[in-house]
Amino acid sequence: MEFSIKSGIPEKQRSACVVIGVFEPRKLSLPGEILNKAANNHVSDLLRRGDMEGKAGTTLLLHSVPGTLCDRVLLVGLGKERDFHEKEYLEAIATAVRTLNETGAFDGTIYLTELAVKKRDLGWRIRQAAMVATAALYRFDRFKSKKDQVRRPLRKLTLAVESRADLAVAENALAQGLAIAEGRSLAQDLGNLPGNICNPSYLAEQAQQIGRTHGLKVEVLERADMEKLGMGSLLSVARGSRQPPKLIILRHAGGKQDAAPIVLVGKGITFDSGGISLKPGAEMDEMKYDMSGAASVLGTLQAAAKMRLPLNVVGVVPCAENMPGGEASRPGDIVTSMSGQTIEILNTDAEGRLILCDALTYAERFEPESVIDIATLTGACVIALGHVASGLYANNEGLARDLLGAGEDAWDRAWHMPLWEDYQEQLKSPFADMTNVGGRAAGSITAACFLARYAKKYRWAHLDIAGTAWRGGDKKGSTGRPVPLLTHFLLTRAGLISA
Repeated sequence: MEFSIKSGIPEKQRSACVVIGVFEPRKLSLPGEILNKAANNHVSDLLRRGDMEGKAGTTLLLHSVPGTLCDRVLLVGLGKERDFHEKEYLEAIATAVRTLNETGAFDGTIYLTELAVKKRDLGWRIRQAAMVATAALYRFDRFKSKKDQVRRPLRKLTLAVESRADLAVAENALAQGLAIAEGRSLAQDLGNLPGNICNPSYLAEQAQQIGRTHGLKVEVLERADMEKLGMGSLLSVARGSRQPPKLIILRHAGGKQDAAPIVLVGKGITFDSGGISLKPGAEMDEMKYDMSGAASVLGTLQAAAKMRLPLNVVGVVPCAENMPGGEASRPGDIVTSMSGQTIEILNTDAEGRLILCDALTYAERFEPESVIDIATLTGACVIALGHVASGLYANNEGLARDLLGAGEDAWDRAWHMPLWEDYQEQLKSPFADMTNVGGRAAGSITAACFLARYAKKYRWAHLDIAGTAWRGGDKKGSTGRPVPLLTHFLLTRAGLISA
């Protein structure tokens, strides 16, 4: 879809549909009042008769409104003005775009972007509008022989600003929002692909394609390379599968040559059967999304390249398929990680941490400014935080604050979880340096504690996205999170948006 920025009064827009907001009860927003005046109070008369109250999520489509040049006017309910904050703004944009797409309007001009949102500036409103609009129209129908057809899908969306003086800021924010949206859509596409297509080799091919298209340097390590590096932990996960493991490295060199990079490490288990510790059959199909951490790294690196961020960013993506088989790891096996630490595998379904720990050790060679790993790591995090917030763990309070702030700004929120030394006791093994699980209690925390043992040489944070990377139920599919959080973190680090 084509996006643009425009300033101008709503009644003069030659558009298939102009979108204005209505607060509850029956109060037009400022652009609505301007349009209503030109229409000789036509809109306010309809509201007064009870056609619309302005409740959040409601819409009313008007045709041939007098005094206007547009074909239609779409009224979108905003709820009570005193309660209109970020969440209500984002929901209003999504409602408007979905409704426009269903009306048969070829293009639309949205005046909701002129609404005041407490503590949020114009750049935030435009950036978020682009992201929300793209998400509202996202579809994954690649494998359907008959595509879901929209009668006349929305092709162009114009976001309105109050004056010409706002155009430059809005255009820049729009470019950022679209880059982030495209990165998130990439992550969604990868997360929605089935495991028989999206395997480690496929992810490596996609990384190389992204590199060619967006100027990233990409390197792919094969099994023999990992054997030479001593990545016994990562390789143990891949032993039961016919699919060879890959370690993908992507580099965005936007900063000074000697500037320490930010390293993003993404878990790339392209299908997780649980291995010998086999998962229950119900909903196992969803385990194709266990590579969402890897997908988010690819999406974020693509966005960083498109925005030409003045930063050095490295993506490290360990990829494997976790399957049962004659050579698969067994519960009780002991493996040696790249760091030299030994691990007793008590549960082969706790495999994500086994590939991440070697990737975290590998990240040391980049002498990073900070390292963030992203993983659909534990069902325990879903129990703790549900599907609203990602779990955040960190060995540095400043890094944690920055990530939390980026999540709030992107509306891709995380919650700071404890990483106290007390929990390390649960990982004690009588036979090795540690076990790979610490029991049912505090499962997400002990998984993070395991990873922390491999991240002592740099500032490190871990995002457990098991509950946020995927949506279940009748609308099941990848969400593309936490690409928005990560890209806002990078934008802030680059000084392009305020913290």
